[in-house]
Amino acid sequence: MFIDSHCHLNYKGLIEQQGAVLARARAAGIDGFLNISTRQSEWSDVVATAEREGDVWATVGIHPHEADQHADLGEAVLMEATCHPRVVGIGETGLDYFYDHSDRAVQQELFRTHIRVSRETGLPLIIHTRNAEEDTAQILSEEMAKGTFPALIHCFTATADFGRAVLALGLSISISGIVTFKNARDLQDFVATIPDDRLLVETDSPFLAPVPHRGKVCEPAYTADTARFVSQLRNVSPEELGLMTSTNFYRLFSKINRELAV
Repeated sequence: MFIDSHCHLNYKGLIEQQGAVLARARAAGIDGFLNISTRQSEWSDVVATAEREGDVWATVGIHPHEADQHADLGEAVLMEATCHPRVVGIGETGLDYFYDHSDRAVQQELFRTHIRVSRETGLPLIIHTRNAEEDTAQILSEEMAKGTFPALIHCFTATADFGRAVLALGLSISISGIVTFKNARDLQDFVATIPDDRLLVETDSPFLAPVPHRGKVCEPAYTADTARFVSQLRNVSPEELGLMTSTNFYRLFSKINRELAV
């Protein structure tokens, strides 16, 4: 019924019982999982999980927190990693000015590197942005002008103005369990306005467990809780929301369709 479009199955909290975590998610109606990488040292393990589990796919990329440690990562290295048949997206990448774990100029250049590879390969870009709306929007606008590329903002928590700006650029938006929090009223209002064909759902597990699981390690099974909440915001049934977001996921991550057709 649902796709978890962003999870970290190889992170502490999930990796220790990965098989059981996936079993619980499947029992909850989660039909697919996108396992996200955040640093180069993770790529092989993230891909190995996707090789082992038929309903799990992988991405390769560098989180902005890790940008300083990957400042010399070239396009060729990233491009080569995307050739694996189970790698269907690039990221997560982007900008994070909240923690500033890496130099902002390095974050920006590495973000552009990921964008160039996305444009070249046609694989969707998974974007993390926090306290960096202006620079994120500017880079996306500049790069789109050089040639379009598929992309989405994951774990969307930004302003409605930023949301409308990235939608106008053709991006999709993925919603996490944060939308269920009591202090997320502005986000809830915006989620109700996202076009039907641009909406995805995710957990970002093991982080950000939705209500009623707050305080627990987040699991992909909780995608169903977030999706049910979003369906209420949009006045549709959970089944309709599931079909809508799953269709959008497979349309965006079109390499999966090619793989399944083989």
